[in-house]
Amino acid sequence: MTTKFRRIIEASTKSDSIKRDILRLFAMKGNSSISDISKEMNLSVPTITKFIMELIEEGYVLDFGKQDTSGGRKPNIYGLNPDAGFFIGVNIKKHSLGIGAINFNGDVLLSESKIDFKQENTPESLDELCGAINSFIQRNNIAQNKIAGIAINISGRVNALSGYSYSCYYFNEEPLTSLLEEKLGHKVFIDNDSRAMCYGEYVCGNVTHERNMIFINVSRGLGMGLIFDGKLYYGHSGFAGEFGHTKFFDNEIFCHCGKKGCLETEASGSAIHRILLEKHKQGERSILSEQIDKGVDLRIEDLVDAINKEDILMIDILEQIGTNLGQGIAALVNIFNPELIVIGGSLAQTEDYLLLPIKSAVKKYSLNLVNKDTEIRLSTLGDKSGIIGACLIARNRILKLI
Repeated sequence: MTTKFRRIIEASTKSDSIKRDILRLFAMKGNSSISDISKEMNLSVPTITKFIMELIEEGYVLDFGKQDTSGGRKPNIYGLNPDAGFFIGVNIKKHSLGIGAINFNGDVLLSESKIDFKQENTPESLDELCGAINSFIQRNNIAQNKIAGIAINISGRVNALSGYSYSCYYFNEEPLTSLLEEKLGHKVFIDNDSRAMCYGEYVCGNVTHERNMIFINVSRGLGMGLIFDGKLYYGHSGFAGEFGHTKFFDNEIFCHCGKKGCLETEASGSAIHRILLEKHKQGERSILSEQIDKGVDLRIEDLVDAINKEDILMIDILEQIGTNLGQGIAALVNIFNPELIVIGGSLAQTEDYLLLPIKSAVKKYSLNLVNKDTEIRLSTLGDKSGIIGACLIARNRILKLI
């Protein structure tokens, strides 16, 4: 993005600070008149008019003309110029990438999922990631000088504020964001994938009036995002949401975090995979049996596809997984008493096969007085939740909205 825009966002001078606050106001409340902005910011109409005119000249604001009113003089309405800048969002999965773009106004322009990519904790994988992002920008003809920010979702322990990822791409003492900015040439943010999915769902998905929401990401692993009073909750050190790594079972199964008995070991896509292999060894058959016999490395998409094709063994396994997950969610209901819980991630694509045992277990294991006002819904954004969430995080961090 241009040096001028960076100065405004960083509020280098008092004038830049006022301009930034005007842009933030448009981003939060939409188009408005100079009079309304003046009242909101407690500044004179001539002062606001001066800065609005400068922002129009600089290309960040548009004059949308007169607006009809019930009476009196019609005011001119102003708002963000959608083409002033673009924000890129990247959602990393184990075997693929999702990349999207939104404009300055927050409208989704592009979204590509299932881009070939294999995540590995190596410098080569990081270079491949940056190459995929640059290829997306080039093939969609996004001007480099119009890119205001990029946000990248990573699973595991991610400190969005410090820019460190401790689960992947943790090579040295330098923040991952700094390394990515050197490679990509743009301002970069990172965040936990479940948290970003939560934000995308909250802003653009299956949410109406709710201000408190829990998002459960049931994919190969198990993650969580939290919205409290309309805002993402990060916790004291930036690691809130490690729901899957709660000690929940008295088993000897090692979780990928290195501990035993985590909820994720019995309530995730990796748990389904492990149980399927165990039952296959015991002689039980599935439509995936032939692939297992051939030594094919099954992906989460293969498991979901088998369930949706009404594979009896896979449905039975998923029902137990859903019950286990529902017990964990019941604890969350008792602790947080949320308005809304949204179930997302790859396994949510099995819809009622997963949702019904979850709801049944929540009703059974949580307090009736507490759970009666909690709604449990499936994600409506699906694979796009992480992409959209990342785009919005890039935009709203640049504009200082979160």
